[in-house]
Amino acid sequence: MIHLWRVQALAVFLYWLQLAHGQDQAVLSENTGRSNETLLWGPYRPNLYFGVRPRIPKSLTTGLLWAKVDSFQDVQNNFRHTCEQHEGMAGYGWDEYDVRTGGRQTIHDAGNMIDVTTEFVKIPGGQHGGSWGVRIRGTPRDNAPEHLVTSMIFYAAMEGFGNLQVSNEEDELGIEGTVKMEGSSNELGVFKLEVTEGPESNVHPPPRHKSYDSKPLDRSIVSSLQVEDANIWQAKALLFQHMKTEIDEMISLYGQENAPPPWQIFTIANNIREGNMHFVQKVFDGAFEFDVMFSSGSAPEPMDSNSITKAIKTATKAFSDRFSKVLAPKAPFNKSKYQVFAHSMFSNLIGGIGYFYGDALVDRSYAPEYEEENEGFWEETAEARQRQGAVKLEGPAELYTSIPSRPFFPRGFLWDEGFHLVPIADWDMDLTLDIVRSWFSLMDEDGWIGREQILGHEARSKVPQEFQVQYPHYANPPTLFLIFEALIDKLGNAGSFKDSADPLESIRSAHLQNPENAKEYLRDLYPLLKRHYFWFRKTQWGDIKSYDREAFSTREAYRWRGRSTTHVLTSGLDDYPRPQPPHPGELHTDLISWMGMMTRSMRRIADTIGEMDDAKEFQGYETAITRNIDDLHWSKKEQTYCDATIDDYEESVHVCHKGYVSIFPFLTGLLPADSPRLGAVLDLISDPEELWSPYGIRSLSKSSPNYQTGEDYWRSPVWMNINYLAVKALFDLSQSSGSHQKRATKLYTSLRTNLVENVFKEWERTKFAWEQYNPETGEGQRTQHFTGWTSLVVNIMAMPDLSNVKNIKEEL
Repeated sequence: MIHLWRVQALAVFLYWLQLAHGQDQAVLSENTGRSNETLLWGPYRPNLYFGVRPRIPKSLTTGLLWAKVDSFQDVQNNFRHTCEQHEGMAGYGWDEYDVRTGGRQTIHDAGNMIDVTTEFVKIPGGQHGGSWGVRIRGTPRDNAPEHLVTSMIFYAAMEGFGNLQVSNEEDELGIEGTVKMEGSSNELGVFKLEVTEGPESNVHPPPRHKSYDSKPLDRSIVSSLQVEDANIWQAKALLFQHMKTEIDEMISLYGQENAPPPWQIFTIANNIREGNMHFVQKVFDGAFEFDVMFSSGSAPEPMDSNSITKAIKTATKAFSDRFSKVLAPKAPFNKSKYQVFAHSMFSNLIGGIGYFYGDALVDRSYAPEYEEENEGFWEETAEARQRQGAVKLEGPAELYTSIPSRPFFPRGFLWDEGFHLVPIADWDMDLTLDIVRSWFSLMDEDGWIGREQILGHEARSKVPQEFQVQYPHYANPPTLFLIFEALIDKLGNAGSFKDSADPLESIRSAHLQNPENAKEYLRDLYPLLKRHYFWFRKTQWGDIKSYDREAFSTREAYRWRGRSTTHVLTSGLDDYPRPQPPHPGELHTDLISWMGMMTRSMRRIADTIGEMDDAKEFQGYETAITRNIDDLHWSKKEQTYCDATIDDYEESVHVCHKGYVSIFPFLTGLLPADSPRLGAVLDLISDPEELWSPYGIRSLSKSSPNYQTGEDYWRSPVWMNINYLAVKALFDLSQSSGSHQKRATKLYTSLRTNLVENVFKEWERTKFAWEQYNPETGEGQRTQHFTGWTSLVVNIMAMPDLSNVKNIKEEL
């Protein structure tokens, strides 16, 4: 009887366990659906100043072009479409933006003497991802003439098997009122797209030429084209080609001596017909405003201008409220000027999220030279790459990712992405995990993920040909594993989200509020994570045995593949000095450190999902790696961590270029607070003649003969991603009792202050975030509008203020 009772009790327990799990899965399924809906649409063409598309291959795509049209000479150079460096902008980007609701972008177009504002909002509802709208405003700048004439062109195109047509009745004089389009596709259902006339305050150029009679500029000009899918991204070139025909006809009709004014002549044809791409042109005199509205046929109500106005107000308040809760700057950066700065930096990071779809160039020749086993291997691999015979297009594939820079790097970069997701994970963990999953879906059967995702013709148009091909033996720092650690850390603090006033909180933190859902996510990805991990171990191994190196483990050593005499692009540190000449017996400090972090993450993941045998295996690798970092890379003579190589006598020797590589074991959290090496690491970081500068930690020691030489990409400049790791490592050390705690607290406080103040100063001065900062002057340099990992300054501002040591425990 007792036995029967136990069986029944066990059955009841299992029933409730299954029911609870089923409820968790139901919650996850419901939230996944809502999450997909709120993430379907967005300005997911971040290489454009403004372009909306859904996360659907071959679907509706839109964009915006504009130019000042007051002279014949400058118009072609004045047209804006794709983000470009040094194009006459006095700054541009999102002032506030949330990927789920929308936000406001301001483009300070000094060259065209106008500030263009795009306020994009999304309204959920229906079965096809909801509706969206954008309010487009133009405000002449202070130096603009009294009558600034601006030509604005919005376009919409349908790729693939969908349909998109202008539904207005054709009028040879143009469209009065709202321009209306109707379309449909399998994924979007039926929908409407409208471009409004705008308020009565809009002014258009008056008649000044006979040509105005046949093309009055107080109407919208609409022209339809039939364009091959592969060419739709070239909207600007298509526009110019079409416009040239109109210009030639006008010049032929009126002659050079009696030509229409430039704002009249640089117009498209009034030509509504069947097509898959439609241009809508409006010409304004002075300030202007109009709306573009997409209404899903399955939405409860269609979009209108009032709903855009209401949604803009709601999105602005929601963004401000959420930012103050999850990313608010702490003292001494809790002043209003820093808040505007923080809002902008974060918004441009998350506003740089894009959806990419297309094929990629891959060399799968697996040429024996790519094993890099011979001395002189870099010459052999260079010759093998030149053969190009095995380079083929693979795919298509899709990727949902944030990007480093809209004008210069508008595509996915593997090692950048882990850093990008650090702030985004604080804001929206569900979004973060969606992006992570998108990256791991690119993995091949061996476990390789291409370090640079150049998907399709549009992406390749921004990349020099010699950098377009990806190689399946090339690795990149596994920074996405930083996010798995962040997820596991946050699982213990999920309660703070439950009292949030954010109506989207249940979506943003679905995996945190329901830990079983997070574990299910990790279980789902786990086979891919293991495959990726062991691909690293197989392809990036370093040789210990052949050179009689003494180490705790004979297996835990690593070497980047893909180096030349001057660069190790795969390391991410490009031109950072390495042993010369390259040798197959090299061992790289930064790579073994990344492997230590990756192994720790794998061990924690395995432990979280109950894979205890795997966790034990990873623990063994982790111990061996941390021991070997000291055994293989610590130089007693130089008192720092160094790369190793093989000398002329076949002996293993250290090659010490003090800089970021030297402190990687500390940056990746592999040095415990009682490490005997820690004092020397802190000495190197804090010495002004070595790495310390008033603007952040230098990439290479000031005392190095290689300092600021050659390309000087990673040979002196201050980089925010590495400095973020340093700030975090110093903070962690400041919370550990021991002989270095007080010193770490002081260094943390000073470094945090130096970094924030300098990036803020340069943002105020130039209106841009920069790729890197000069260690001697603090000036931003290289790529402008680098709002990828430079946005980590937001996390640094949100970290605790430890300037008052007495308050440390209270603030934590």
